[in-house]
Amino acid sequence: MTAAGPPADEERLARAALTRVLEPGDTVGGRWLREHGPVEVLHRLRGEEPPPGVSARRWEGLRARAAEARPERDLAVARDVGARFVCPGDTEWPSPLDDLGDGRPVGLWVRGRPCLRIWALRSVAVVGSRACTEYGAHMAATLGAGLAERGWVVVSGGAYGVDGAAHRGALGAGGATVAVLACGVDRPYPRGHAQLFGRIAEQGLVVGELPPGDHPTPSRFIQRNRVIAALTRGTVVVEATYRSGALATARSAQELGRFAMGVPGPATSALSGGVHELLRGSGVLVTDAAEVVELVGDMGELAPERRGPVLPRDLLDPGAARVLAAVPARGRATARDLAVGGGTTEDDAVGRLYELQSMGFVERHGDSWQLTRQANPAVFPGGGES
Repeated sequence: MTAAGPPADEERLARAALTRVLEPGDTVGGRWLREHGPVEVLHRLRGEEPPPGVSARRWEGLRARAAEARPERDLAVARDVGARFVCPGDTEWPSPLDDLGDGRPVGLWVRGRPCLRIWALRSVAVVGSRACTEYGAHMAATLGAGLAERGWVVVSGGAYGVDGAAHRGALGAGGATVAVLACGVDRPYPRGHAQLFGRIAEQGLVVGELPPGDHPTPSRFIQRNRVIAALTRGTVVVEATYRSGALATARSAQELGRFAMGVPGPATSALSGGVHELLRGSGVLVTDAAEVVELVGDMGELAPERRGPVLPRDLLDPGAARVLAAVPARGRATARDLAVGGGTTEDDAVGRLYELQSMGFVERHGDSWQLTRQANPAVFPGGGES
């Protein structure tokens, strides 16, 4: 669906007008655009004859919107706030959005200096509950900072809770972040995040399908999620209930062939229920930025191997480890008994026992040997290894 070249001024104006006429995710309108082009679609919507398959009620609504559309004014308002209009066919248009088919955006209003297409190539979505817990906010901010430090762009929806924490984490690390809004980029929602959106516009990008001044609605929030999923190489969900927009974003990511990831939480928390349901399906469990990058990054960008601390017993050679394992947890044993238990000769067992004694594992009592307090925490609680 990518255009052959940059759109002409007439096509750009038509697309700008259609962002005020067609709702985000309107696949019928998207089919019209694919079959007839934006100039012809706008012309028909301003005419008398409805396209086939459109109800009279919907036709009147579309005509009313088309009659009120003033793309030159919208483009001027956008310029005043440092925004621009990006169309399919522009060099800045992110081609991953074309995976949405007829549901791809008519165009995008973009506020900020960086190139959206370049940033989308190495981006990850971090989304989650608005009413998140302290744990959720901490994990989102940590993920945002960790991804930014690794050169990844953090994309989210700018909402309260997890979204805001992810944006702040990326900004705090001096990294790149993109807020995808369900309203005009000149009037960000929620208003309580006005200062945050200002920081994002200075350091990153604020993006939306709706023209300047347009307001959010419940359906627009839902449709916004598909843009977040399509724009990025994977979506991480941090806290979500069974019914949440964040889970819808993850499902959209899966449908588009992107990675869907989840950060686990307490099994008793309703805010983690949706995430755990995702993980029980085809979602991938992640706990930090390194694990996210291992999935969505290039070959060789591996997370560090996870393992517990190295214990003194781990450093023993196999022969010494077998003799030590033969020493009873309670009481004492002779070198001859330990040789049998360790599968070796008595002379070798004695040598091994003196080696173990020098390392603090065993102690000698006459002709017998027993474990030290350090080596036997089961008998002496509070001492030795755990």
